[in-house]
Amino acid sequence: MTRDAVAEFLSSVSAELGEIEQAGLYKRERELTTAQSARIATTAGASLNFCANNYLGLADDPRIVTAAKDALEEWGFGMASVRFICGTQSPHRALEEEIADYLGLADSILFSSCFDANGGLFEVFFGPEDAIVSDSLNHASLIDGIRLTKAKRLRYANADLDDLRARLEEARDANCRRIAIVTDGVFSMDGSYAPLEGICDLADEFGALVIVDDSHATGFVGEQGRGTHELLGVMGRVDIITGTLGKALGGASGGFVAGPSEVVDLLRQKARPYLFSNAVAPAVVAGSRQALSLARAADAERVQLRANAALFRSLMEEEGFDLLPGTHPIIAVMFPGDDGARLATEIADAMLDDGVYVIAFSFPVVPRGKARIRVQLSAGHTEADIRACVRAFVEARARVAGN
Repeated sequence: MTRDAVAEFLSSVSAELGEIEQAGLYKRERELTTAQSARIATTAGASLNFCANNYLGLADDPRIVTAAKDALEEWGFGMASVRFICGTQSPHRALEEEIADYLGLADSILFSSCFDANGGLFEVFFGPEDAIVSDSLNHASLIDGIRLTKAKRLRYANADLDDLRARLEEARDANCRRIAIVTDGVFSMDGSYAPLEGICDLADEFGALVIVDDSHATGFVGEQGRGTHELLGVMGRVDIITGTLGKALGGASGGFVAGPSEVVDLLRQKARPYLFSNAVAPAVVAGSRQALSLARAADAERVQLRANAALFRSLMEEEGFDLLPGTHPIIAVMFPGDDGARLATEIADAMLDDGVYVIAFSFPVVPRGKARIRVQLSAGHTEADIRACVRAFVEARARVAGN
């Protein structure tokens, strides 16, 4: 490009950034100066952390850190290769087998993230003669993965089984070869569960596959933290599960697809993010294996997490805050209406000044008029932490309302 063309390009980029800023949607990263934990420090000072996916509090667990350090010594820093060339070590296969056993499925395959797992899954199995029926609140990675296919794409209203039936009838009437129902196990902005039993019943009726992204459940939802399919009584009926190592399971990076061995085998042959991305680093694999072992046995932490979520919800409701209903440790504190986005942002900023770190979300991340502060509880939070968070909400609301 010529200098004038580059200048014109950068001018248009600056204008777009200005529009984002003007709309109040500009994302500013807050720099942490400590390890990830329920209590952190940022460049603004010490804070209680209520916006991480660190559900079991394992992100800085010394047992995981030790496992990762030991792996650095034994297996090196990185693979410098993709899996099918020379990027597979024994721990990679061991972790894949352990994930599959944990979820009650035949096999699993690692990706560098769950975003890549979802990005690699759909193109392999679905073409123009197929239909994918997707929940309207599915994660962006599912949406983007589905967009990579030439399949017929149908969307049903969030968790609405009647609307799902109508879309399945539409797919059946189009004589599609394969039909897949795709849903998050837990919808990350609402903290609500997909109605998996009803979904599986409809899948049986229409001969559809069931694909669940369980990123906000694996490790801490259901017996042994096996996920929504265990909690909701449909183990053995969900065909494919995708998930992450970057949330409850140590919080590092990496994702997976688990399912029938034939599905995993074909992904090894054809999934582009798998074939063209470096293998997950050995230290991450070792730390994740340790995290998975800890999660299996983390009954006390899961009890604490449920108690923390129930306490926060109870205290916030007593103070008159508008919460979306549920039991998951994602709790959406709602600020509806035209002024909601501004209120949510100003309250979150005021809370950080008081040493409580939360994040506000507004359109287009959530529907217009449904701004919220998403609070995420951890087993690492104490009762005193939770009461301090609620107190910060109350005081920030009063300050913002007085301005």
